[in-house]
Amino acid sequence: MTITLRPIAASDSLEALTALLHASYASLAAQGWNFTAVNQSVQTTRERVQTGQAFVALSASGELVGTVTIAPPKRADGRYLGDPVPDCYTQPDTAILAQLAVHPSCRGQGIAEQLMDMAEAWAHARGYAHVALDTAVPAETLRRRYERRGYARIGDVQWAGKTYRSVLMRKALGPVPASASSEGARA
Repeated sequence: MTITLRPIAASDSLEALTALLHASYASLAAQGWNFTAVNQSVQTTRERVQTGQAFVALSASGELVGTVTIAPPKRADGRYLGDPVPDCYTQPDTAILAQLAVHPSCRGQGIAEQLMDMAEAWAHARGYAHVALDTAVPAETLRRRYERRGYARIGDVQWAGKTYRSVLMRKALGPVPASASSEGARA
């Protein structure tokens, strides 16, 4: 299957992106884990995409088959999807990865890894030294995926209304490029 990866465009349908998230997270919902992307509204998708940079994967026919969002740190006094922001999401040198999704019919082709590569490269190019994320503690397959990519557990959190506790993970990106280090991490 030929896949094109690129930053999200204004012409991309947020309704289609939301439907992709729902389809991708349905297997997690079936396990009893109510991730936000299981049933989030188009408005929530819009808000999450607008916080940073979203990337999409498209099939040869132009159908959205994958996505990820990478965002600057949150304000310490702010909210993250309605909850208080964990400390690791407020660090000025840390970008936040969210909404990683690949349509079930396209899994096993390395699309998620390529999307994560793009998100991490975006963060690194902007001077971020780390990328943080969270996932369900019982989602062992997801946790192992992130561990293989160099993410390490740094804590945990209980998000309001979730049926599971989440593990917070962070990855060091390596030396900051000289052009980014002179500017500092940008929000």
